[in-house]
Amino acid sequence: MDRKIERQIRAYYNTIPPQVDIKIGPRKPSTEFPQYDEFTVTFSYQGKDQEQGFYISKDGKTLARITKIDMSKDPFEETMKKIDVAGRPVRGNKDAKVTIVNYDDFQCPFCQRMHDTLTNDILKTYGDQVRVIYKDYPLIEIHPWAKHAAIDANCLTQQNKEAYWGFADTVHSNAKTISQTSGLDAQMAAVDKLALEQGSKAGMNQAQLQACIKAQKDDSVKASMAEAETMGVSATPTLFINGVKLDGAVPAEELKAIINRALADVGQTPPASSQHPAGGGK
Repeated sequence: MDRKIERQIRAYYNTIPPQVDIKIGPRKPSTEFPQYDEFTVTFSYQGKDQEQGFYISKDGKTLARITKIDMSKDPFEETMKKIDVAGRPVRGNKDAKVTIVNYDDFQCPFCQRMHDTLTNDILKTYGDQVRVIYKDYPLIEIHPWAKHAAIDANCLTQQNKEAYWGFADTVHSNAKTISQTSGLDAQMAAVDKLALEQGSKAGMNQAQLQACIKAQKDDSVKASMAEAETMGVSATPTLFINGVKLDGAVPAEELKAIINRALADVGQTPPASSQHPAGGGK
């Protein structure tokens, strides 16, 4: 019977490489399904094991694998609990029941597109029904000044959270120009200049801001990057809308569909303008 079970598994799951060893565990009566016995199948390859639970009918004619879903917890709420938003600047209604977390890279052209969508479409469409929070995920391998910009943004946040958003708007709209500046030192100097200008506009303590920018302490940026990776983030932008993950600069209408479901889940009615394509359906 063990051999027969193994043959059936290999035939049904035809993507299992032939070098993977399959071991059938002992069968015992199932307490959940009286007409079935339950057992564990172990898949082994290069010293690594993966176990899966299976069931076989008492007459040996039916093999089953059942996926159990824990209904006692909301998986999207559990996802949001893993994202630390304490102290992060908020755009929109800070008490909104729908939270949009954006793992952002200031040098990323796709992030600029998402930033424009969130700022000029989503926030205007939903008003006080949503809040937007950015977390840092600079792609340092391909965007050499992105982490520097993230650190500068966090320096602004220490004194004035609104200044963060002014900086984010300015850097995203000027990212191409900054990248075309000759030399990395000059690019980072251009970023610093924009940060200091934002600090001046906000009436911040310039000496304190300059010291923070000069120090370039990256602890919070590294923590945000590590957090992102535990969430399965590998590129930017990556969004979580009340726990629903979205990869890339997706169209506004796709964002709105998910936001509308999130609003319905918390008992709120989406605005009428969110129900129709931009431009009146043209």
